[in-house]
Amino acid sequence: MSFPFRAFAALCLGLSLLLAGCGSKEPAQRTAFIGFLQTRILDKPGLHVPKLTEEEKGRFGDYAAHYAVISDFNDGMSSAVSQPMNALIAKGAIRSIAEVVARRGDIEQVQQGMATLRAALDQQQAAADQARAALKQPDDLKTVYDQAYARTVTVPATTFKDVFPAVDFTLAETLKIADFLQKNAAKVKITGSNVTVEDPATLAELNKMLQSLQLRGAELSAAQRKLQAMVRG
Repeated sequence: MSFPFRAFAALCLGLSLLLAGCGSKEPAQRTAFIGFLQTRILDKPGLHVPKLTEEEKGRFGDYAAHYAVISDFNDGMSSAVSQPMNALIAKGAIRSIAEVVARRGDIEQVQQGMATLRAALDQQQAAADQARAALKQPDDLKTVYDQAYARTVTVPATTFKDVFPAVDFTLAETLKIADFLQKNAAKVKITGSNVTVEDPATLAELNKMLQSLQLRGAELSAAQRKLQAMVRG
């Protein structure tokens, strides 16, 4: 029994088309993921880490787990660092010279809390960097992903870390003033926001510390503005 060549060729073509239709979805998933990183993160000013929809997770396939490295870091930084930091800064806000002495305990707690937050941030970034290093990505995706990772992980972590020294210096100066005022309570009279110091040497030393605190406060404000600019763009 003979089998016509044309029929055989048509059969091979049909099988090849069938196999192509059942081929890997990876190229389309990669293209969709690259487009998402570019348009939803890199093309927008500031810090943007959108939540994936179920439809997007389906379109990205296994690459949704790659995005989770970014989103998990930002979720962790928000809950373990950003929100507690805002609460600590609010707790440590001093509105008068009298509060420097009266709330010394609060200031110490804020100082200790900041050290804990710094450790938490280091831990969050180390975990993200380790997960990032384990990812296997084609070159075209890696180029875009590296940029998105820097924008959403490396830069935020670095900018947050710049805030910690400014906060630490401000708190240290505040505690120094609290100890000085307590030690020289007999020479320094505090009435509301007014401070009266009759001894010239004591006044000069106190003014020097207050000027240093003002400088540290300006450094803290600058660090906070830098952080806000990073977030807003």
